[in-house]
Amino acid sequence: MPVKIRLQRHGKKGAAFYHIVIADGRAPRNGKFIEKIGTYNPNTNPASIELNQDKALTWLKNGAQPTDTTRAILSYKGILYKLHLDKGVVKGALTAEQADVKLAKWLEEKDAKILGKISNLKDGKIDLHKKRIQDEIAKNAARAAAIAAKNTPVAAVVEAPEEVAPVAVEEVAPVVAEEVAPVVAEEVAPVVVEEVAPVVAEEVATVVAEEVAPVVAEEVAPVVAEEVAPVVAEEVTPVVAEEVAPEASEAEKTPEA
Repeated sequence: MPVKIRLQRHGKKGAAFYHIVIADGRAPRNGKFIEKIGTYNPNTNPASIELNQDKALTWLKNGAQPTDTTRAILSYKGILYKLHLDKGVVKGALTAEQADVKLAKWLEEKDAKILGKISNLKDGKIDLHKKRIQDEIAKNAARAAAIAAKNTPVAAVVEAPEEVAPVAVEEVAPVVAEEVAPVVAEEVAPVVVEEVAPVVAEEVATVVAEEVAPVVAEEVAPVVAEEVAPVVAEEVTPVVAEEVAPEASEAEKTPEA
C-alpha cells in the first residue's frame, strides 16, 4: 500500500479540526503516522490551513497519494500547481525563473480572492448589524406609538365623528330610502298582513259593537215602528176578527138566567 497524505481527526463533537499527516495506507484513521505536515480547521470562514509546503511537495514527488480532501487542500495552497511547474522545468518546457514568476502570480491572485472573501464577509456582518439596529429602532417606534394611542383620551378620538355624522346621514338617508323601501315593502307586507289582520279584526269588532249598537238602536227603533206597525195591523186584524167573532155570537145566543 502506498503512503497516504490524509487527515487525522481531533477536537470535540461538532467542532472538529484535523491534522494533515503522512501515514501508511493500512493504518487506521487516528492510528500511527509517519509525519505531521500541517493542520486544517474547517470551523472558521474561510477555513484555516497551516501547511509545510516543502515537506508536502517532497512527499508528493516521492509518490505519496493524497485523499480527496487533502488533494483539495493542497490545490488550495498551490502545492499541486508548483508540482506541475516543477515537472515542466524538469522536462525543459520552461525555466525555473519562469516557473517562479507564474507561481508568484498565481499566489497573488489567490490571496486577492481570499482577502476579497474576508472583506465581503466582514461587510456582510456590518450590514447585518446595521439592519438589526434599524429593525430594533422601528420596533421601538411602533411600540411607543401603540402605547401613546392606548393612553390617548377617548373623547379626543370621538370628536371628529360627531361633526361628520349629520352630514353623512343627510347625504346617505335619501339614497338608502329609495333603494331599500321597495324591497322591504315587498318582503314585509305579506307577513304583516297575515299576522296583524286577525288581531285587528277582533279588536275593531269589539269596539264597533260597544260604540255603534246603542246609536243604531236609538235611530232605527222609530223608523222600524213607523214602517212595521201598519203591516202588522193589516196582517193581525183579520186573524183576530175571525177568532173573536164566534165567541161573541155564542155569548149572545145564551139566555140570561
